[in-house]
Amino acid sequence: MTTLQTSHTDITPASLPLLDTDVLRMFVAIAETGSFTRAANQVFRTPSALSMQIKRLEETLGKTLFLREARQVSLTPDGEVLLSYGRRLLKLNEEAVTQFLSPSLAGTVRLGTCDDVGTRILPCVLAQFARSHPATQVDVVMGRSIDMAARLDAGELDLIVITAGSAGLEKGRGQIVHTEPLVWAGREGGIAAMRTPLPISLASQGCAWRSMALKALDQAGIDYRIAYTSEHCSGQSAAMIADLAVAPFPAGLVKPPLRKLDKEYGLPALGDYQMLLIQRQGTDETCSVLAGHVVDALQGLR
Repeated sequence: MTTLQTSHTDITPASLPLLDTDVLRMFVAIAETGSFTRAANQVFRTPSALSMQIKRLEETLGKTLFLREARQVSLTPDGEVLLSYGRRLLKLNEEAVTQFLSPSLAGTVRLGTCDDVGTRILPCVLAQFARSHPATQVDVVMGRSIDMAARLDAGELDLIVITAGSAGLEKGRGQIVHTEPLVWAGREGGIAAMRTPLPISLASQGCAWRSMALKALDQAGIDYRIAYTSEHCSGQSAAMIADLAVAPFPAGLVKPPLRKLDKEYGLPALGDYQMLLIQRQGTDETCSVLAGHVVDALQGLR
């Protein structure tokens, strides 16, 4: 009798099993929550149903995907590999379905934002929006919050993301979509923070960061001088990187060669600042979809 042996080279694309999208969604939910019970609530299945599906998935792949412990489950190395593939496959599935089922919206949406948030979220926001609404043009303008608000009121912009508390902005206007600590930052290993008077780099007049910093310094009785001003974060960063000044900066923007200045320098706490999203009345569904992407991206900064 002749025995046939099967090797990996005998496997053809046609013979490979297909991964079920629903099962992948269950697998990702379990991996992200660390619990069959919590995942079951997310995907509207019972824990036993999830356990059975994962067992079948493990049998299909011939790999153990989870280490089951008393109070939680964790991924095996093979499970970590599948998680990466699973997320990508689910994303591709979402894009494919959206391409055919989403309304083909066209036209132009005009988005205004201050550069500190815009530079961090725009790549993600524009990429997501382009996938679902490829026929829609997005015009982006960056500038001071007060200028963005004025252009929105004038009908020149449809949607703006600006700093709350900026001079001239009506209180209570817009939706708070992001909160972040404002901290003192300076060059790693620099000496600017030790100089007297303290050299500071600020945004231009009307910026909430500027007013928060000056108020805190005045209340602390710290002698300072405004050494540099810029409407853009890159200008403030340049002064800090050159070790010519310190500056109030969002915690999420403090990256090497900059660092957060500790209390050892005697600088006063600045507190949190907030971002507002304001959508002009009368805008259409296209603008609302873009606004949703903006909110999602800002939540990802937390």
